Amino acid sequence: MQTITESFLALGLVNPSDISDNQLTLLDIALEHRENWEALALGKSISDARAELFVLLKGITAKTNQDKIIKNYKALQKFRKAPIANDTPPKQETSEPTVGDVTIYCDGGCSPNPGASGSGVAVYRGGKVISLWYGLYESNGTNNTAELNALYESLVMAQEESAKGNSVSIKCDSMYSINCIQTWAIGWEKKGWTKKGGEIKNLDIIKKAYALYNTIKNKISLTHIKAHAGLEGNELADRMTVYARETQEPHFKQYSKTIDVTAILKMRSG
Repeated sequence: MQTITESFLALGLVNPSDISDNQLTLLDIALEHRENWEALALGKSISDARAELFVLLKGITAKTNQDKIIKNYKALQKFRKAPIANDTPPKQETSEPTVGDVTIYCDGGCSPNPGASGSGVAVYRGGKVISLWYGLYESNGTNNTAELNALYESLVMAQEESAKGNSVSIKCDSMYSINCIQTWAIGWEKKGWTKKGGEIKNLDIIKKAYALYNTIKNKISLTHIKAHAGLEGNELADRMTVYARETQEPHFKQYSKTIDVTAILKMRSG
């Protein structure tokens, strides 16, 4: 995964105003959000393949030429994954496997509420934790915003995993976040993103999460779980929310230290 930073964007753009429709798609930014695309992109995580394509399209203005580059890149990726018929025995797998059932636990926390907030995610493959994520710190955030941020980042990961053919399950302990994108947003969208009784809070992140959820909802599952009920994944995601607040990490990034589950669970909970 590649975290989108200003330095990364500079690799793929001569000028921010020159960003193409294909590059917006690679950043997972809806075309109608072109005017404020940079603010929406910073801090997000995209796959390494999308990151490479984003840079390869730098300076290519004609859409037909961009489409050819994307098509050729995808063909190369497919070729690299194809088995080679020879007598050489397969190499021993040394890295984490990329296939298998994936479960993503997401959480957000704020102390006090409103106050310092952060988001956390724990990713499991085949029943084993393979990565932890944290960040999106806000000095004056809310618990609901932090929960929605964590759910959105989980949906981004789910989209990538689903595209690889893996079954994906997202476990979220925020019924508010789930209702926002599974139930309430349907009516809000029909009414022009308005509701009786006043403002829809956290509308920007709700729109993003809802749009992404609709593209993959038939390929993944999203279920509610009870917080602090002894589920390891939920507890690890919780610890990452606290770690995000303690480090004041504004971006969403992977936990780089050794994943010692016992030690991490001894960290302060949210």
